Amino acid sequence: MQKNISVKLTNEQISPGAWYLGFFNGVGAIRTQSKMIIRGPSYSFTANISVEGCTTSTMWGQYCNQSVDPLSCVRSDSYNLTEQFPDSKLNNKTTENGIFCRNSFDSPCHGNGEIKVFFLDVLGIAEQLIIMAMNVTFSMTQSNNTLNAGGANIMCFARHGAMPSEILHDYSGDISNGPLIVDSPKVGRWYITIIPVNLSKELGETRNAGIQVCYSLEWQVLECPMGKAGLNCKWERYILQTVIRKETLFESYYIPVSEKVPSDSAAFPLEPLLSNSSYDEGQDNTWTYFLLDIPRGAAGGSIHIQLTSDTKIKHEIYAKSGGLPSLQSWDYYYANRTNNSVGSMFFKLYNSSEEKVDFYILYVREGTWGFGIRHVNTSKSETVMSVSLERCPKRCSSHGQCRNAFDASGLTLYSFCACDRDHGGFDCSVELVSHRGHVQQSVALIASNAAALLPAYQALRQKAFAEWVLFTASGISSGLYHACDVGTWCALSFNVLQFMDFWLSFMAVVSTFIYLTTIDEALKRTIHTVVAILTAMMAITKATRSSNIILVISIGAAGLLIGLLVELSTKFRSFSLRFGFCMNMVDRQQTIMEWLRNFMKTILRRFRWGFVLVGFAALAMAAISWKLETSQSYWIWHSIWHVSIYTSSFFFLCSKVSSLNSENQRPLDGTYELTRQDSMPRGDSEGRERPEVLTI
Repeated sequence: MQKNISVKLTNEQISPGAWYLGFFNGVGAIRTQSKMIIRGPSYSFTANISVEGCTTSTMWGQYCNQSVDPLSCVRSDSYNLTEQFPDSKLNNKTTENGIFCRNSFDSPCHGNGEIKVFFLDVLGIAEQLIIMAMNVTFSMTQSNNTLNAGGANIMCFARHGAMPSEILHDYSGDISNGPLIVDSPKVGRWYITIIPVNLSKELGETRNAGIQVCYSLEWQVLECPMGKAGLNCKWERYILQTVIRKETLFESYYIPVSEKVPSDSAAFPLEPLLSNSSYDEGQDNTWTYFLLDIPRGAAGGSIHIQLTSDTKIKHEIYAKSGGLPSLQSWDYYYANRTNNSVGSMFFKLYNSSEEKVDFYILYVREGTWGFGIRHVNTSKSETVMSVSLERCPKRCSSHGQCRNAFDASGLTLYSFCACDRDHGGFDCSVELVSHRGHVQQSVALIASNAAALLPAYQALRQKAFAEWVLFTASGISSGLYHACDVGTWCALSFNVLQFMDFWLSFMAVVSTFIYLTTIDEALKRTIHTVVAILTAMMAITKATRSSNIILVISIGAAGLLIGLLVELSTKFRSFSLRFGFCMNMVDRQQTIMEWLRNFMKTILRRFRWGFVLVGFAALAMAAISWKLETSQSYWIWHSIWHVSIYTSSFFFLCSKVSSLNSENQRPLDGTYELTRQDSMPRGDSEGRERPEVLTI
């Protein structure tokens, strides 16, 4: 995560409505075998969202000094477009129930390249939006002459929900020669930008900077009566009403409001609802539409569409947010198993066949959704359709749990799948490891803790009972922790088991170092108490961080160093006294060199260095295994880590020289006491003195 992340959207990129910003970690089919594998640092962040805009919707621009002119609209019973554009390619000649709009002010006049913006609210489902420029004339500002401008170029750019431009727009065209037609416009606010171009060229030799074009802008929204759709208003259109599922929280299904089908089931027959006529006679281009509403706050859910038939399904399904779909305008579609919207990240197709269609539209946008069924009139099949709003796709494929989360306002519900250890993906449908592989990995993680028997046996053999209890408890707690972590069995809560595993592991490592010293037991108990407090604090706060390994080894090395210093300080007390009264430089140097030689001999004879080297090699292998652990290879490297860490403790325990009086060991150099052996009287039978026998 970067330290600063900024996203800036201009008025050409945003639209009115709810916007969601999300931060996601580990997106994709990834398996995390253990919670302790995520050892990276955790970050906290704050988000600051600012929206800069004009206080009124009729103004726009960087300084809010440009106006957006609304259009007044009146409903027209009949409006013949061919009277205005006899040569245009309009699909319908006369349309009833249309809404006719024109600007209520005088005809605007603006010069070459000057921008004029209008807006219109499409309040309901419409079939066409038609934009045209009427009564186009030129105006010469210097001479106040008005000329006919039949061939002027007036470019029109239309966009739904945001300001259009020459670069970014939904539709465009020259409305001075013909209308701009938008089929199946989306519900909401449409913005229109008008830009006259090449005005001087149209006037031939006239080159005048004061040339302006004047026109009257007219719009028309064509609608069909309730329950009808299509440009000839002969196709069927149904409203799907919401039915809340009682058995599942925050889920619902949709059924059509019609007497043609029963209303007591989530699935309804499709054939009684299909349209019987096509727009183009002789063409199999018949549509049936369904409209449903996604309420505010439900954008974290998914629309589930299912079609089941007794024969091969020949229907095609098109979906569109905010309006009716068509072959030219749709958001998602399904024609067959090879021709669909699988390339979209928000479209998920499941086990579909020739007799079954099953797909999800993920995290649907709030508002009105239109679904169009493109079919043929000769179909004799029996098809059942179901439409539902579900929280998690496919119920997390029965391999996870569906979890819900609300946003800070408590109005928006977001749902996601928490998969088990064997599956991944947003719907838990991706098998990351087989059941047999999971069993093998679980056995490896749990059984590898049997390596704790090695240091426990060595500690018991040397009668180090405290260390024996510690290594035995560490191996048992680690096995129980990993059994719970892989989902096999939890003897206690996960947090308790994790604390016990890490704490006892830390204590075992440090105790191994302290055991190598031969200091007084009272001092050992003191060091153990301090170490127990420090390691407990490390285990309870961010136990899985990698830096804990360095801290534990450092604490153990510090304990070993303190023990050696205490031990050596008691054996070389006389040296410090002699060194203080030695004034000869040569004698002092010889004394120092002698002390260093004695110190090195003591260290070399204190340990069996072959075991020490093997112990450090095993410890290095444990560090390498810890570093190489990933989400995919965690099970094998962590098993090696278990074996390495316990093996290193075993060799370190074996490296300590337990007795200095064996045949192969020489006495330590240093200062020793002389004792007198009084087994015989000091004088003989003849009264003569005998030498006193002393032993070291």
